[in-house]
Amino acid sequence: MNKSAILHIPMSQYAYGTDEEHVTIRLRTAKDDIRRCRLYFGDRACRLTPVIFTEAEMHVVASSELFDYYEVKLSHPYKRLCYYFCLESEREKIYYYGDFFSTKLVDDRSEYYQLPFNHRADIVRPPEWAKDSVIYNIFPDSFATDTTYISGEKTEKIFDGNVVRGKLGGCINGITKNVDYLKNLGVNAIYINPIFAAGEYHKYDLLDYFHIDPCFGCNDDFKKLVDTFHANGIRVIIDGVFNHCGWHFPAFEDVVQKGEQSDKKDWFYGLHFPVVRPENPEEYPNYECFGYERMMPKLNTANPEVADFICKVGRYWVEKFHIDGWRLDVASEINDALWRRFYQEIKEVNPEAILIGEVWETANHWLDGTIFDSTMNYDFRKHCKRFFGEESISSEAFDGRVTDMRMRYREQTVFAQLNLLDSHDVSRFFSLCNGNERQYRLALIFQMTFPGMPSIFYGDELGLEGIQEADYRQPMPWNKVKAYKENESDSLYVFMRNLIYLRRSENVLRRGEFRTVYTQKNGGLYIYERYSTQERIRVIINRNQESVGIGAFLIKSGNGQSEILAEHGRIGCKLEGYGYILVKEK
Repeated sequence: MNKSAILHIPMSQYAYGTDEEHVTIRLRTAKDDIRRCRLYFGDRACRLTPVIFTEAEMHVVASSELFDYYEVKLSHPYKRLCYYFCLESEREKIYYYGDFFSTKLVDDRSEYYQLPFNHRADIVRPPEWAKDSVIYNIFPDSFATDTTYISGEKTEKIFDGNVVRGKLGGCINGITKNVDYLKNLGVNAIYINPIFAAGEYHKYDLLDYFHIDPCFGCNDDFKKLVDTFHANGIRVIIDGVFNHCGWHFPAFEDVVQKGEQSDKKDWFYGLHFPVVRPENPEEYPNYECFGYERMMPKLNTANPEVADFICKVGRYWVEKFHIDGWRLDVASEINDALWRRFYQEIKEVNPEAILIGEVWETANHWLDGTIFDSTMNYDFRKHCKRFFGEESISSEAFDGRVTDMRMRYREQTVFAQLNLLDSHDVSRFFSLCNGNERQYRLALIFQMTFPGMPSIFYGDELGLEGIQEADYRQPMPWNKVKAYKENESDSLYVFMRNLIYLRRSENVLRRGEFRTVYTQKNGGLYIYERYSTQERIRVIINRNQESVGIGAFLIKSGNGQSEILAEHGRIGCKLEGYGYILVKEK
């Protein structure tokens, strides 16, 4: 038995309450290393010694290239648990508790693993609506000036004595006037990149957190947007830029002008006096900023005054404009205490508001239920890039990486993750597929049938490409929309719309559990299913260029009814290259 691979972490994604009546326990082992795993759990407040333990068989629910993940879901267990594992290989039987291996048990219950109390306050509870959401990410400058139209024209306006700029003419009213387009596409939430007053077109160098940038419109325009989208059943999430501000933000302006005499000097990190805003973009500033971007000085979010200000901003847009949540920029570089307070204050205003952190790395630290409900799942994009875009890994390797990605979080969190292929910060996924639409469609199928919130970046449904920033933030190609409406037969737009409709109409695709069915060690045939106690949808994806046999995987189980929901490239019992089949079984 490979004991070095065995892992259990109490009070984590390996042991947690899914609600007050159910507890999930997991254990990681080396792949194909043991033949049986049993959990023994008891009441840690039991009046008898030794404690009376109950046996529960654990099963492998997921496997990666290196590990198996055993799991059991306990229904109505004791509120206070002590527990241990019994592991068996072909030649060995051993107990595992307290992070040690033993050939015998002990009477002292404190030596076993503990879940001290399955407390309702500690249960991770993302908003329930997240499971049902398909999100459309809008970069406001690039999206629309009017109905199915963007001017492409630069704008300059004055805000509080400072010049603010737009690049392509997109605005708030342009988003509002295209609500029918988004509703027809099928999305039920939008996430808008920054819209507050800021100097540059991207609006990440903020001047004012309480006013819409005049290049985009005004606060009344935004109020109309939220009301219009809500009336059409679409939620609105906006971007919160609190790690840094713009270099003409009033507090930073005060520091530049007054130096060490400024009462705002503790609002910022790493100041060296006199504070100088370098004109040369290649020159390193003498203050901390976002990366080394001189126009974005970093806020000291541990300062109580700054924390008060940020929480005031957060509450303001939820209370006054009824936004449905925040996407929080550079979230991993801000101190936890600020985020925990922000979480509490936003939930106090609206418990159903969602908080999504921009975290590019493994995000478990921020997803314990006290900081964020969700994070931008860049690992999802990374793995899809390797499998669907570059075709540099097999379906076995891809599934292993996806498994590790799922198992690092609690189940509730997996269903709330923002699963993206594109964003305003990365090259378009279609370009990573070298413009191969069949590869791209397979990635979209996976995105729309995987647990979590699919996020579409504006224009993804129209096949936008772009490697560099100017290209992947290009104007929305409304001319393509008109062309697709004239010839809808097999356009990418129609494909995306049908996929969204399929996801929203099939409950099991939004809320069902995930299970791997088949992978190839050296190929691209990938089969998985979403399932519940009543039904399942099996997804068969062939990324191979050649046809592969799939007949056995189409056979319905038992006496259930089978229905083909979607398919492309099936010939008899073979699936053509870059083909797919979705089969529903009841």
